[in-house]
Amino acid sequence: MEEFFDNFCQGTDEYGLFWDHMLGYQKASQERPGKVLFLNYEDLKEDTAGNLKRIAEFMGVPFSEEEERNGIVEEIVKMCSLGSSKELEANKTGRSFAGIENKSYFRKGEVGDWVNYFSPSKAERLKNIMEEKLSPFGLTFWVN
Repeated sequence: MEEFFDNFCQGTDEYGLFWDHMLGYQKASQERPGKVLFLNYEDLKEDTAGNLKRIAEFMGVPFSEEEERNGIVEEIVKMCSLGSSKELEANKTGRSFAGIENKSYFRKGEVGDWVNYFSPSKAERLKNIMEEKLSPFGLTFWVN
């Protein structure tokens, strides 16, 4: 974990700099708003139903008034929730392409819970890096 954390902070892991990916997608969504929808987890958690409607509209298949009246949006939110996803047999017993157990990809799903997985110094380091890299572009990195 120590090595992974350092590689992540330096962008020397196999995926590159996380914040560069975020900023690239944010920029693409601004340049091509009809083609790229940029959402963040915190907003999805705060207003899941509203963002589901936003996604449906973006995809060109908005919910009808009748579907909304019949609770379809809420039903989809429930079906796609972390709790429901955790209970799927494939996520309880399956493995990813890399051989990692699917259940290891699920934590609590709480905004800012990441700080509970790092020492205070590592959490502070990551928070500072993210603030430095993202805040000039209007993005925030949530911490409880």
